[in-house]
Amino acid sequence: MSEKAKESASLRFLYHTFIGRLFLKLLIARWFSKMCGAFLNTRLSKVFIKGFVNNNNIDLSLFESDNFTCFNDCFCRKIKDGQRAIPEDDNVLFSPCDALLSAYHIKDDTVLAIKQSEYTVSSLLQNEELAKQYHDGICLVFRLCVNHYHRYCYPASGVKGDNIFIKGKLHTVRPIALSSCPVFTENCREYTVIDTDKFGKIVQMEVGAMMVGKIKNHHQSAKVQRGTEKGMFLYGGSTIVMLLEKDKVTINKAFFEATENGNEVDVVMGQSLI
Repeated sequence: MSEKAKESASLRFLYHTFIGRLFLKLLIARWFSKMCGAFLNTRLSKVFIKGFVNNNNIDLSLFESDNFTCFNDCFCRKIKDGQRAIPEDDNVLFSPCDALLSAYHIKDDTVLAIKQSEYTVSSLLQNEELAKQYHDGICLVFRLCVNHYHRYCYPASGVKGDNIFIKGKLHTVRPIALSSCPVFTENCREYTVIDTDKFGKIVQMEVGAMMVGKIKNHHQSAKVQRGTEKGMFLYGGSTIVMLLEKDKVTINKAFFEATENGNEVDVVMGQSLI
């Protein structure tokens, strides 16, 4: 059985069987996630590194060091300079991370469909006034899998506001989970509004997933530069959501077409979105 098939079978067990749902209640508890996160920061967790690297075909030569002190040290590995080039042209909006990208047009007060889940921008932000600013704008969803590089940057220069944390239950962000719960209203998440020099006010939100004990952002309100590291996720698959105001930037239509056809586009940090 392939790794993908094993993963799908495990998620079907968790979300679609009685015993699995009982077990899921334990897995989504924040105390359990924090406990697992603490263990993954210890030297005892080094035993999992080799299998993780091999199973996910991770090329450690792309990263600064392979002398990891714990599993999270490996998971949050820092990439070598030059491996994720940022466009020189500051009129180019780019991907803030390595991920699978979906793109949506935000229309009126209708819900946005992301895979098998639906939610409104206001429920995502829990802020109706802020959501109104993105009426007829664009929503970009970057889904990080465990094999992806789990650090992310600012896609544009500007002045960012405070980090707004929304407490929630931790659920997996993998597609099968979305048929059982609205993932973006269940997950803990943290966002900031970046008043950019070129692209209006951008919302950049990080969404935590099952077994992610922490979203680690580096800055509070500050002036930020494009390409500067914004933060990192600890262990687990995770998601970044970007909201763009109407007519502030033209996103490549190929991303929308792929999403309409039920596909996600593989992108890397620094890749142009226009």
